[in-house]
Amino acid sequence: MSLETEAVLDRRRMRRRLTFWRSAAVLFVGLLLGALMFNGDDLSTLAGTKQIARVSIEGTITDDRDQLAMLKKIRDASHVEALLVFVNSPGGTTTGGESLYLALRDVAEKKPVVAQFGTVAASAGYIVGLGTDHIVARGNSITGSVGVLAQWPEVSEMLGKLGVKFNEVKSGDLKAAPNPFEPATPEARQVMQDTIDDGFRWFLSLVETRRGIVARDVDGLVQGRIYSGRQALSHKLVDEIGGEAEAVRWLETSRNVPKDLKVVDWKPTTESAWGSVTGSASQAAGAVLAATLGGLLNIVNLPANVGRLGLDGLVSVWQPAEN
Repeated sequence: MSLETEAVLDRRRMRRRLTFWRSAAVLFVGLLLGALMFNGDDLSTLAGTKQIARVSIEGTITDDRDQLAMLKKIRDASHVEALLVFVNSPGGTTTGGESLYLALRDVAEKKPVVAQFGTVAASAGYIVGLGTDHIVARGNSITGSVGVLAQWPEVSEMLGKLGVKFNEVKSGDLKAAPNPFEPATPEARQVMQDTIDDGFRWFLSLVETRRGIVARDVDGLVQGRIYSGRQALSHKLVDEIGGEAEAVRWLETSRNVPKDLKVVDWKPTTESAWGSVTGSASQAAGAVLAATLGGLLNIVNLPANVGRLGLDGLVSVWQPAEN
């Protein structure tokens, strides 16, 4: 065989190898993008395996569209036999709690829903529990804190000492009132109190309707106190002491969910992998900004709870006082 013929054959072999590795690379990238766009739970749902869906509600509760869309998918998924909601949250916005409550009741129209409380399930976190058919709490879970609040700092005296004057032009005395740049007027405080009272009545009505109790008969409930899981059980604010095993057992014994079904985690999916990346970048930038503002608040000795002002609207949240 001539050297020229060998060279031609070598080039053909190299070309075939290159084509193979290019195809393999394209396949790998496709699988990688698929993994980014669909988390492991979504892949498991594509298989149609009968399961109990588990959704975790953790941290600050807000009105999350991705989370609500996920709950709608769970409601409509024929292979999902039941929903287990793990709650570990001190609360968040009242609207966020309301939207989750309604979404869970929507799921409950088609399949059983049970809640398992973790370390804390208070305020809006407790509202989430009210959206389920049965609540299981640890004996030392912190729950309750039924109530609504609004807070704002007032820095008018500090600005006066710095020689800073805040000017504004508005259409009416109650527009954007109260605000941190001037003392709240009695009228502004009354408007805020009326709004808080309206939200509180709604929260209490949920408790009474869903738990079958009279709120004022429960010691401290109307005053917004917290309860341990054991105390909550004695007041009928939860149904059982235990964890996930007890929650699953209730589904099996009380709602005829087949035994030994796998509990599969479901997580909200964003619109795209790129959106996820940019979202992470935004969160990182937000964290830096929050840290900077936090340092500033410490310098001027503003209350520690000012940090909660990042939550828009009325707030239903519990947090231990910081001394």
